[in-house]
Formats: sequence, C-alpha cells, structure tokens
Amino acid sequence: MGALKFADLRVLRPLVHLLVPLSMHWIGFELTVPVLVDVIAGTLCPGEKSCPEAIYLTGLRQSIVGIFRIFVDLLLGQLADEYGRKPLLLLTVFTPVVPFAVLAWDQSKPSVYAYLVLHTISMIISQGSIFCIAVAYAADVVERSNRAAAFGLITGLFSASHVLGNALARFLPEEWVFEVSIALLICCTLYIKIFLAETVSESPRPLHVSGSSTMLVRILQERWYSMKDTVTLITSSGTLRSISYITFFYKLGMTGISSVLLYYLKAVFGFNKNQFSEILMVVGIGSIFSQALVFPLINPFVGEKVILCLALLASIAYALLYGLAWAPWVPYLSSSFGVIYILEKASTYAIVSKAANLSDQGKVQGFFAGIRSVASLLSPIVMSPLTSFFISSKAPFNFKGFSILLASVSMMIALVHALLLNSEDGDKDGNCRSEETRDESIEAPLVS
Repeated sequence: MGALKFADLRVLRPLVHLLVPLSMHWIGFELTVPVLVDVIAGTLCPGEKSCPEAIYLTGLRQSIVGIFRIFVDLLLGQLADEYGRKPLLLLTVFTPVVPFAVLAWDQSKPSVYAYLVLHTISMIISQGSIFCIAVAYAADVVERSNRAAAFGLITGLFSASHVLGNALARFLPEEWVFEVSIALLICCTLYIKIFLAETVSESPRPLHVSGSSTMLVRILQERWYSMKDTVTLITSSGTLRSISYITFFYKLGMTGISSVLLYYLKAVFGFNKNQFSEILMVVGIGSIFSQALVFPLINPFVGEKVILCLALLASIAYALLYGLAWAPWVPYLSSSFGVIYILEKASTYAIVSKAANLSDQGKVQGFFAGIRSVASLLSPIVMSPLTSFFISSKAPFNFKGFSILLASVSMMIALVHALLLNSEDGDKDGNCRSEETRDESIEAPLVS
C-alpha cells in the first residue's frame, strides 16, 4: 500500500534541494515568533500585563491576510502549474525579509506599526502558498504510492525547524534574533536560486501584441475562468468536497486559538518568551517523529482517514484543556496533544494529492490553502474581541478560556465530516481523472 521502508529512502532524494532551503526558511521564521509577542506588547503597552491593542491588531492583521489569501493562494497555485514551482518559491520565501529588517533596525512604536503593515503583505504572499507549492513540487518528483511518506517528511521537517527555531529563540540574545532570522531567510532564497531544479516544462506561448487595457482584461478573464474550473474540479469530487469542509472547520477553530493563545497565556499565567518557547518545543519535538516516522509507518495499515480522525480528536482535547486550564502546568499537558493533531496536515495533503490529477496539483493545493485563508479571516473576528473581553475585569463571569472552549466546537464539526469521509474515493478520483482529463486540465496561460 505504498509503505516507505527505510531502505527506500532513496526515493526521496529528489526532495533534498527542496527540504534544505525550506528548513532554513522555517527556522528563520519561527525564531522570531516567541520574541514578537514581547516586542509588540512591550512597545504598544509598556509596563502592562496584558495588551488589548496588540490582540486587536493581531486579529485585524489576520483578517486582512485571510481576505487576500483567498484569491492569492489560488492564483499562486495556478501560476505554479503554468510557469513553474521555482519562481513562485523564490517569491514566497523572500518576502518575510523586509518586515523583519524593519524590527532589526528599530523597535519604536512607528517601526512596530510599519512592521505590522509589511508583515501583513508578506503573509498574504507567503503564509499558505509555500506549503502548497512545496507539496506540488513533491508530487512532481515522488511516485504516487510514496507521496504520503513524502508529505509526512515535509511536515515533520516543518516541526523540526520549529523546534530548532524555538531553541535558538530560547538561548539567543533578543537583540540578535531578527538579524539571525534575516540571514537564514536570505540563505534560503539563494539556495533555491542556485540548486533547486524546475519540474514544470513551460509550453511555448504565442505572443499577441495588444493594448495594455485589452491585455489586462484578457488576463483577468483567464484567471476568472481558471478559478471557476478549479471550483468545478473540487465540487465534482466527493473526496475533495468533504476535505474542504474538514479543512475549513478545523482551521477555523485552530487559527482562532493560535491567534490569541500566547496573549491569553501571558495574561492568565504571566508567561513570557521562555515559557512560550518551551510550550512550542513540546509540540515540535514530538511532531518530528510523529510526522516523519510514525505517519509513514502506520499509514499503510490504517489509512489516511483513521489518522485524520485521530488528529481531529486530539485537537479537540487540546482546545478543551487550554480553555479549562486551571494551573500553569496544564498548558504543557495540552500542548502535548500537538504530537497527534499535527498529523491532520500530512493526512489531508495525502488525501487531496491522491484525489487530484498530477497537472492539477498546484491549483488544487492552492484552493485548499484558500479555504484555510477564509477560516483565518473569520476566526479572529470572533476570537480576538471575545478573548480580550474575557481576560479583562469586565467579563460577566470568571472564565478566561471561554473563547478557546468555544473554538473546540468547530473542530468537533470537522471530526463529524471526517467520520463520514469515504476513504476510497481519493484513489478512484485520482485514477479516473489522470486518464480522462490530462489534456483537458491545461490552464490558459497568464499572458498569451
């Protein structure tokens, strides 16, 4: 059933030049996460235990990112299918350099506001698209039977990079964090430029000379029709349609929790950068093994559906424990469930990849990244003001984790859809479409 034996790790050798720069990118990005809470809250609300302004701005930024990513992720996925994975990866990995450079230069209030604006633009371009383009690249170079293991390796490396990033943040002096992050992000960009091979052959495109307004209208029409075709592709597949519901409700709950969690822990238990790093490392260390080793080994025996259901069940326990946290040690126990719920990502990628034609990988993965963006847009609208209200003295009752407990309901809905998922649909959809629509699935070029 496609189990990846240790002796067969050579089938993943084409991924080396993808995984090395991705690890540098994720380490550099994660390195800043624990520090940013202290920097932003300390600048906007100096001397305050909680910072409602930082919570509201974080929620606003996440909502703005969600609005634009609905279209940008789908567009970048389509362009990756048409113009190649490499140029799109170069764009997405480089964009975080600019906002981090602002904070490396100055951490005054105007600089923090400038960072928030630039980081919002960066997240619109890179937050979800890096993963969907990387998964599409992996599907290009790895056999279909080994894709689940490849995706597990990618997500496992993501977790390993988070652990290393958080370890560096824990021991690196705060004044050096942003400089080291920028250096890693630049090295990542140069590595991709020099070593990564392109996997998409760009077909010759006829050149039509026309006015700029006519060309713009034609480009917009082609993108619109391409997006409509992608939506039709998703809705015509029972598997992809079900996974879209699961992805939306799961991401709705998890994004809402992650957008306020660190501020919630800071306000309730007085956690700082060190505790944030420790909690994130608890998840990361276990996730490395669960994704890179356990997932490829157990997947052939139980299938992606069972793993997906277990991951969703763990995410519900994770949310309930955080919402009901009654002592400083409870968040550490809750974070340990991340070792299991993190498998949602690899199992979802595997199901989606099997249900889509090879030439549709970029646009389909981009579509699901867009769904995650919709959830990322909606959840902070409720979670940010609700969390800020319940951790304040104006709350009608003493239940500081009420908003997090409410978010667990969304994961419960996702679990119900996962239990109803027909695990065999993915293989049937992928096999049928690969023969019948290989020629029909070629999208119109961006400029013709």
